[in-house]
Amino acid sequence: MQISAGILDFELNKPKLDSFKIDFVKFDFMDATTYRPAIENCNILFLLRPPKITATQKYFKPIIETAKTVGIKHLIFLSVQGVEKSTIIPHHKIEKLIVASNIPYTFLRPAYFMQNFLGPLHHDLVENNSIFLPAGNAKFTVVDVTDIGAVATTIITNSSKYINQSFELTAHEKLTFGEMATQLSTGLNKKIRYESPNLLKFNVAKRKEKMPFMLIKVMIMLHYFPRFQSEPQITACIKTIIGREPKTFEHFIADNKSNLIQ
Repeated sequence: MQISAGILDFELNKPKLDSFKIDFVKFDFMDATTYRPAIENCNILFLLRPPKITATQKYFKPIIETAKTVGIKHLIFLSVQGVEKSTIIPHHKIEKLIVASNIPYTFLRPAYFMQNFLGPLHHDLVENNSIFLPAGNAKFTVVDVTDIGAVATTIITNSSKYINQSFELTAHEKLTFGEMATQLSTGLNKKIRYESPNLLKFNVAKRKEKMPFMLIKVMIMLHYFPRFQSEPQITACIKTIIGREPKTFEHFIADNKSNLIQ
């Protein structure tokens, strides 16, 4: 078995994999010379876009062309819910490149990650007991990334069943950030307030925190634009694929309580 790891995204914990016969191969989105050696012995490629990479033609087109050249039989792409209606986001362009390549594909289109509260929203949550986002009262479908992982595993191990299909992955709830703040307050036993700033105030605050400009741009795309779009739909795709109900936001808070308060 060969595993290719994107060094911009994560580090594989090798000791936990010592019982498997695995070859570790370097893969770097920023270095095209690593593409072929990383995937040439693979049958299935799971592709995920690092948040900082938006130049789809520069980085993703060569990866997809390499995948076609080496004979990848199935390309699974972690996209985003509503991608077919959002032509400005990189995921839309990447999906188009994949379809044009004629590589058999599966698109996973997840809702808003609950784990964002452990990532880009963690600072405000821990330091200020707040959610600070220009999202207004827009409702968001949400999903626990562990459910996405379970779906991806099922698809990888039953590849032919899911060829050339797209799946929107959501929990069975639709929440505003005000409602998320209420659930966080209850689950963490402390008051979490929600503030929806205008774009100028949000940009200034995040620049003071030294958040990279591209990440600020992504945050605005994720949280501000949904105010002017139709509400995303709840789906049953997770249960259909893995045979159990998706985790709720309340469940996520309980599972991650220690990490959400420090």
